[in-house]
Amino acid sequence: MSEIRSPTKKESILKKDWTKGSVIGNLLLLSWPMVLMESLWVVSQIIDLIWVGRLGSNSIAGVGIANVVLMLVYSVDMGLLVGVRAMIARFVGSGDISGASRVAGQALILGVSCGLVITTVGVIFVEPIFGLFGADRAVFIEGTAYLRVMFAGWIGMELLVMGLYAIQSSGDTVTPMVIEALIRVIHIALCPFLVLGWWIFPRLGVSGAALSNVLAQALGAIALLYILFKGRSRLHLALKDLRFTPNIIWRILKIGVPALLMNLQSAFGSILFMKIIIPFKTMAVSAHSLAGRIEMFLFVPGMGLGTGAGVLVGHNLGAGQPGRAQKSAWLSVGLVAGFMVLCGVVILIWAEDIIGIFSNEADLITLGGTFLRIAVAGYLASSLSTVLQSCIAGAGDTLPNLVVSIAVVWLVQLPLAYLLSRTSLGIYGIRWALVAATFAGAIAYTTYFIIGKWKTKKV
Repeated sequence: MSEIRSPTKKESILKKDWTKGSVIGNLLLLSWPMVLMESLWVVSQIIDLIWVGRLGSNSIAGVGIANVVLMLVYSVDMGLLVGVRAMIARFVGSGDISGASRVAGQALILGVSCGLVITTVGVIFVEPIFGLFGADRAVFIEGTAYLRVMFAGWIGMELLVMGLYAIQSSGDTVTPMVIEALIRVIHIALCPFLVLGWWIFPRLGVSGAALSNVLAQALGAIALLYILFKGRSRLHLALKDLRFTPNIIWRILKIGVPALLMNLQSAFGSILFMKIIIPFKTMAVSAHSLAGRIEMFLFVPGMGLGTGAGVLVGHNLGAGQPGRAQKSAWLSVGLVAGFMVLCGVVILIWAEDIIGIFSNEADLITLGGTFLRIAVAGYLASSLSTVLQSCIAGAGDTLPNLVVSIAVVWLVQLPLAYLLSRTSLGIYGIRWALVAATFAGAIAYTTYFIIGKWKTKKV
């Protein structure tokens, strides 16, 4: 008689029905790998900045501005991913795994297509693009060197993110976490050797930081393609899934384009926001860039829990259970709010010590510490906007998020930043404008979520 084998823990998670059982248990079980995965990415970016910081404030400012440009480009992917994730979650929630796999295949087609365009345009026009910021010559040289390498490897990044988030949306959050961990180990290990020229490696400066990213992402993309086509996750792709399917592409775009436009206008807003900061010179740009990287790390649990809640919203709506979807969102808000309060206390006490990890310039440490303390005022509001925006998008209801985002960025954040920067507050007024925008977004997203129209959205 053959022995009956008990399923492994991973097999149990892959087959788990996220529409049944404890809502908070599902949220935590689904979200913790997402939180860890996003944390690993942010930690790697922070470590990048630590090594880049050894090169001086011009390098920090150059990479900081370059990342504003990259976020603009990355916003295209994140917009498309909203459509991909909403559709995969709905298909899996309704029990149609083959349909979810077809969506993932079309996502890879979109990713490669976007990657080819971005690489071509980015490499050719990197200098005119960076020149729009009007930064000092030394900052310009550092920023364009970083951008050129990142653009050259963009197809690998496209395949990586499409694969990671497609698998994640199916309810398998462990596999993407493992892949991300491997990528970031490679990235972190390579970075100092390529930036500073340790051992046999050439000293590439900021280009080395970018190259360590690109190489790690390419290896991760190869690993994900293997997993998807070998059926090592909940999704199992076949070559037929890579045939262009206009109907699925249209449905992805119908959901994703409003999210894409939302991200694009937000990224353009960030560019204009940076242009408001640049007249305050390199020290202000560097402090803003450092504060932004640190806040990325603090917001990771919120993004992870928000993404987990968004996946649960999609699965539960697919299963016809809007009540469980709503409960997932509010539980996530509560957990994120508690974490943000803790982060706020840490920042208020140790802001300068945290900035000091990245630089030993006294003026930069003082300014960056003040920037962080100002941001604390908006931390609780950010827990509402981060989670509820993700949940509304997880339902496939992306147009309201676009409207709210446009209003917050162009009617609150940018006008206030411009006006307050010309008062006695100066550069600090720009940071207070961010806090005001956070509160405006929290109020708008909370109001729409309570109204509940997202529950009836068809994808």
